[in-house]
This record gives sequence, C-alpha cells and structure tokens, in this order.
Amino acid sequence: MIADHVATAHDFLDAAAREFDAGDVLQGSEKLWGAASHAVMAAAQQRGWPMGSHRQMKIAADRLAAEYDDQSISAGFALAEKFHANFYHGFMEDWELQPDRDIVHGFVIRLTNGSQAS
Repeated sequence: MIADHVATAHDFLDAAAREFDAGDVLQGSEKLWGAASHAVMAAAQQRGWPMGSHRQMKIAADRLAAEYDDQSISAGFALAEKFHANFYHGFMEDWELQPDRDIVHGFVIRLTNGSQAS
C-alpha cells in the first residue's frame, strides 16, 4: 500500500537521523537508503510501475525525473545508493555526510509529499 511505503520512508528518515546523531554512520547510511527506497516504491506504486528490484527502483527514479523534468530526482536517488554502498564499505568522509544527507532527505520528502494516497 502506498501509505505504508510513505510512513516507512518517514520512519526510516527519523531512524537515520538518530543513528547519525549517535555516531553510527553505517546504520544511519542504511536507514537513509531505506527511506529513499520506500519513497521511490510509493511513487512507483502510485503510478503502477514495477518496483520489486533495485534496478526497477532506479528506472522509476529516472522516470520520475523525466516526469517532473527535474534531474535532481535522479541525483537524489544516486546519492541514496551511495549511502547504501557506504553501509557495506564505510568509505564516505565526514565532510560529505551532512550535505549528502540533506539532499537525500529532501528527495524523500519531495517524493512522499506527492504519494499520500493509499
């Protein structure tokens, strides 16, 4: 259900903030990825697009960018993927964490604001 994905995205945003604030960058990174992926799933489900795999979510993000004529949507998803990879490899530097977190947060809010239906 769309509303469930929206709620989960917001729950993961809150959890990511708590993890980052506690100093757990790896868990914060994965929670931020979870927020972004559920935001994309909500938008894709609302449009009847496939969303069952990572590749399908990437395609959905690119389709949303085209729909809104806004490449920042594709860029936001790419940064979310970077946080997903950071969970496994811990390569992100301190100086990039906050600005990139802010971009992914905005990406999630933008996608979920348009996906409130159930």
